[in-house]
Amino acid sequence: MRLSAKITLMFTGIIQAVGQIEQIEPAGDDVRLEIAAGSLDWGDMQIGDSIATSGVCLTVTAFDQRSFRVHVSKETLSCTVGLDTKKPVNLEKALRLADRLGGHLVSGHVDGVGRVVRFEPAGDCMLLSIRAPHALSRYIAAKGSIAVDGVSLTVNTVDHDTFTINLIPHTLEMTTLCHLGIGSRVNLEVDQIARYVERMAQWQTESQGEPA
Repeated sequence: MRLSAKITLMFTGIIQAVGQIEQIEPAGDDVRLEIAAGSLDWGDMQIGDSIATSGVCLTVTAFDQRSFRVHVSKETLSCTVGLDTKKPVNLEKALRLADRLGGHLVSGHVDGVGRVVRFEPAGDCMLLSIRAPHALSRYIAAKGSIAVDGVSLTVNTVDHDTFTINLIPHTLEMTTLCHLGIGSRVNLEVDQIARYVERMAQWQTESQGEPA
């Protein structure tokens, strides 16, 4: 008997390279992108592999020695930002079972789009404040994790729908977050643990009063 299991693709939010969207080709309501891979390790790349592109999990449809191509659906375009413009993008290959988990578990499924409301120096760092969609705010907690354009970050403070992050020089150097400014829109993915905790609490409420 042959046993099989479905393995869910995951990422860590630790950016491996900054690439560049170089070509955008309409495909009906969808688009096809050609993305220069920058310094991304290309040795084990195969067609069908997944690459988180500024936080969005995309499937490689073709590649050469310097770039790869992906197909982005209308649905993905409607709930994310940054995939319809020739611009730098954060890149991370899918996590392998033997890889070290340096950030936090990230699925590459964007939960919503936030807007930068503050971006200013704080010593050697940059203070970044983002207003999240109200529906996502309940999943964001101080000292918790969040992915911003695919980057695993720790939340410093939360005030209603706005949360603040301190970006260290290394993060600014190795990701596209250095290009942000007031009004910039960013892809957000909340910590999956928060969603499971919410569902457990919801299930407990639903189960009260039910026959054992």
